[in-house]
Amino acid sequence: MAVIALKCPSIEGLGAGKAADLTYWESAARMIADVSKSDKIVVEKSTVPVKTAEAIEKILTHNSKGINFQILSNPEFLTEGTAIEDLFKPDRVLIGGRETPGGQKAIQALKDVYAQWIPEERILTTNLWSADLSKLAANAFLAQRISSGNAMSALCEATGANVSQVSYTVGKDSRIVPKFLNASVGFGGSCFQKYIPNLVCICECNGLPEVAEYWKQVIKINDYQKTHFVNRVVASMFNTVSGKKVGILGFAFKKDTGDTRETPAIDVCKGLLGDKANLSIYDPQVNEDQIQRDLSMNKFDWDHPLHLQPMSPTTMKQVSIVWDTYTATKDAHAVCILTEWDKFKTLDYKKIYGNMQSVTC
Repeated sequence: MAVIALKCPSIEGLGAGKAADLTYWESAARMIADVSKSDKIVVEKSTVPVKTAEAIEKILTHNSKGINFQILSNPEFLTEGTAIEDLFKPDRVLIGGRETPGGQKAIQALKDVYAQWIPEERILTTNLWSADLSKLAANAFLAQRISSGNAMSALCEATGANVSQVSYTVGKDSRIVPKFLNASVGFGGSCFQKYIPNLVCICECNGLPEVAEYWKQVIKINDYQKTHFVNRVVASMFNTVSGKKVGILGFAFKKDTGDTRETPAIDVCKGLLGDKANLSIYDPQVNEDQIQRDLSMNKFDWDHPLHLQPMSPTTMKQVSIVWDTYTATKDAHAVCILTEWDKFKTLDYKKIYGNMQSVTC
């Protein structure tokens, strides 16, 4: 059994930021075909566009030298910060394969591996295309929930409603449940921002412009939320943050991880820097080099090999990275909490407020 777990970056050039680059997958398939000496089950683990398995199958078949290959799609549903727990107690394991005797035999072989520690009722089997699409669909639905909550937060601000109370009330409906409903600065990470545009691209390529437009709105609301947040910060300080210190608490896209890929903090910081604010940034797990690099990178640069990324971060005079919450907020005119670290819930906010500058300065 051969398992392929590779990155699937967005392509550059035509379709940039939307279509997926399958170069690494093609290379891996050709390598497997070249070194294989007996029949193999090839399992794709990464999130890939629908029909990727078919492309891998063609490459392997045309270079098989008589060897039989069965392709399975076994998309990953682990989440950062809880990956080990997710591995041992997953909501489900999904295995997709051909609806042929050989394909069903391969599915059963992989199912037997998972059955060593996962209850059989949580191991789902589908055809190849359903498995590929299910991962994209799961990401899209989760992102949609976040964007829905954030869209509602803007309406709550405009009407005087409390978004936390509204989210709590809505989440009590058994048809909706409370997860992913809390308002935030926006979603980040390597999945949502990349794979929803992949889904949009697939819809457009299959002649479904209305469906594509629907999913585009999820990304648009997310971008709006970050811009809206920056505008509120600026508006709260007499419509200018020029020369003013803004404390930034949290830079990772989620708590319990140092991952900064597509973190909303990047866009928020760039928005404030564009208005000439001075930023003092603190995150428990993200180092100075990473923050400086992220703020100097173009969108999706992180998704490509290191040699294509900025060799060394560009130091910005308006940005300082500190390793203490109270240093980040001392003499600040405003404080922005951009990552939901648990430690931020227990800070002495009276002390922080007492050490801040008056907004009238």
